[in-house]
Amino acid sequence: MDSTTTPSSSLLIFLVILAVVSGEARDPFACDPKDGANAGFPFCRKSMGIGERVKDLIGRLTLEEKVRLLVNNAAGVPRLGIKGYEWWSEALHGVSNVGPGTKFSGDFPGATSFPQVITTAASFNSSLWEAIGQVVSDEARAMYNGGAAGLTFWSPNVNIFRDPRWGRGQETPGEDPVLAGKYAARYVRGLQGNAGDRLKVAACCKHFTAYDLDNWNGVDRFHFNAQVSKQEMKDTFDVPFKSCVVEGKVASVMCSYNQVNGVPTCADPNLLRNTLRKQWHLNGYVVSDCDSVGVFYDNQHYTNTPEEAAADAIKAGLDLDCGPFLAIHTQDAIKKGLVSEADVDGSLVNTVTVQMRLGMFDGEPSAQPFGDLGPKDVCSPAHQELAFEAARQGIVLLKNHGPSLPLSTRRHRSIAVIGPNSDANVTMIGNYAGIPCGYTTPLQGIGTYSRTIHQKGCADVACSEDQLFAGAIDAASQADATVLVMGLDQSIEAEAKDRTDLLLPGRQQELVSKVAMASRGPTVLVLMSGGPVDVSFAENDQRIAAIVWAGYPGQAGGAAIADILFGVANPGGKLPMTWYPQEYLSKVPMTTMAMRSIPSKAYPGRTYRFYKGPVVYQFGHGLSYTNFVHTIAQAPTAVAIPLHGHHNTTVSGKAIRVTHAKCNRLSMGLHLDVKNLGNKDGSHTLLVFSKPPAGHWAPHKQLVAFEKVHVAAKTQQRVQINIHVCKYLSVVDRSGIRRIPMGQHSLHIGDTKHLVSLQAAALGVIKS
Repeated sequence: MDSTTTPSSSLLIFLVILAVVSGEARDPFACDPKDGANAGFPFCRKSMGIGERVKDLIGRLTLEEKVRLLVNNAAGVPRLGIKGYEWWSEALHGVSNVGPGTKFSGDFPGATSFPQVITTAASFNSSLWEAIGQVVSDEARAMYNGGAAGLTFWSPNVNIFRDPRWGRGQETPGEDPVLAGKYAARYVRGLQGNAGDRLKVAACCKHFTAYDLDNWNGVDRFHFNAQVSKQEMKDTFDVPFKSCVVEGKVASVMCSYNQVNGVPTCADPNLLRNTLRKQWHLNGYVVSDCDSVGVFYDNQHYTNTPEEAAADAIKAGLDLDCGPFLAIHTQDAIKKGLVSEADVDGSLVNTVTVQMRLGMFDGEPSAQPFGDLGPKDVCSPAHQELAFEAARQGIVLLKNHGPSLPLSTRRHRSIAVIGPNSDANVTMIGNYAGIPCGYTTPLQGIGTYSRTIHQKGCADVACSEDQLFAGAIDAASQADATVLVMGLDQSIEAEAKDRTDLLLPGRQQELVSKVAMASRGPTVLVLMSGGPVDVSFAENDQRIAAIVWAGYPGQAGGAAIADILFGVANPGGKLPMTWYPQEYLSKVPMTTMAMRSIPSKAYPGRTYRFYKGPVVYQFGHGLSYTNFVHTIAQAPTAVAIPLHGHHNTTVSGKAIRVTHAKCNRLSMGLHLDVKNLGNKDGSHTLLVFSKPPAGHWAPHKQLVAFEKVHVAAKTQQRVQINIHVCKYLSVVDRSGIRRIPMGQHSLHIGDTKHLVSLQAAALGVIKS
């Protein structure tokens, strides 16, 4: 989604007329029981099937009315008792006011602002992601009932965080496709609810696909043509979207601005009709990123006329245009015979069906499921507590020399709190955030434990001047401990802004080093950022005792940081992306989409799956205040892969097509004992990686499962992890075909290693 794009999208926001009377109950969108003339239409009958109701409604519309329903600010149809509707609302990590469909005021002055997605992903806690989705949808429904929001939320962003410079990497669940796919399915499930065909709100996975460049080195997302091999598409870029549609059963997918292999994604029938609908069975609508149809006509010059652009989009499988383009040009496209009215009907079936599933044609909102949600359900104490807990779970301890953390309220009675993000509020919530219920800044959080001496040191994160250095150095020399809260904000990494380097901006590094040299007590570096930062200097500086990454930790971020620093909470987060050294960038143009290394071109590859060079911190890195050990209690040493009848020959040393194997219920159980040897309760994240048998197209290793387990001090827990063999132990060949390599697969859980042999067989037998 785009909040800052082309002139017509900002014009669009001014054109949108929303009847928002905050705090008052919303009038029915359609089928008002008080309006006898309109409530009797068959499409208003709840006893009929949704398909029949949709067909009845579309059959009553004129072509002019149909065309005005193809855009996000859909016009009303007063003669049928249907009001206008704004489709564009956002809920990336809390109900947001980025889209024109949501307004904060009156009874809804704000909403719970959870940590930015990259931080929440670092928890590796899938039940937490679903719980956040449930809270966000409670607040969204409450705001809808009060006339302050829509029910269609264009979130989450599940693109792969492919390049560390990407300004929107903060919005994603990180660089790993399995992690991103799990996040997508669980967050969507939380948002949409579990009422079968009925939806609590309609989520949307975006931006489909291979979208991960905003504006780098003169190349912007409106002109970029991503060259992606079949292998990379199937192996990396498609994975989270497939999981979102197939497992999450998402109600919507958004196509992106860029082209993929020369075709705009919003005009590509192979992506929209074939992949999304035919292969993955999307039950919902496809929406464009804002002005995407205009972009591929105006900026990419993909078609000769606007009518051809409108026709190409609709025929490719686009159902809804965020922007005015389809409303302006579709009728002329029909007149010219480029697209048919039946094609438009097909798009409307998909959008209206989602509105029906949301209950928008069921009369009074108060009589619908979730009709009792209201202002009391937004920013409730329980919701704010979950935002606080999510921040604590997402914070990652990168370094703890000594150990120096946790700090002690007895020994560290005064803390120098320094840095441009030390008293930050808006910075903590990242982008696509709304208005939070309130803020606790790092300074405020630390102040609840100890007396603080506050000096910013830098006026802002750009840190171009050193005139505030002296005050910061002086504060550090007086205090019992020093906490530097440094890093980035939306002026450095943002939508439409990719980073130019991986270093701390301006003179931040100089400030950190000078303060550490002067500090009387231990020096702790806390980083706020979405993307990775090359802080090798701090990792190698013995005066800097500890390093903590807080991401963008949301409204309660300062309280969560303080709880981690003082040991009230035990850090359990793990990095969801690789932290590269600055030199990495010189070898990797942001425009090169290849994930795998190309030795002949000195191209080192991307992400932990394919890159083998030096790192600052690896994917999955994260320390604790206690010591966990895990051992394998039980695991199979051999798994027989049953084949379909006509593939019953036993194969050795090769890779079998997943489609040739009987994959149903073919899973492998690992039983692990996790011991907490220390004196502090804590959560341990088990990351299970698989290293397939040698093959030129397989990753070095691949995350195949993860599990978060809470273990009290001096106790042990048994954890069972099931690995779906076809899904997670398969690899994708150069032709884009997913295959299961036969032979020895090596599973790694931390330092623990386990070998399992896969062999093709007529019958599936798992041997322990």
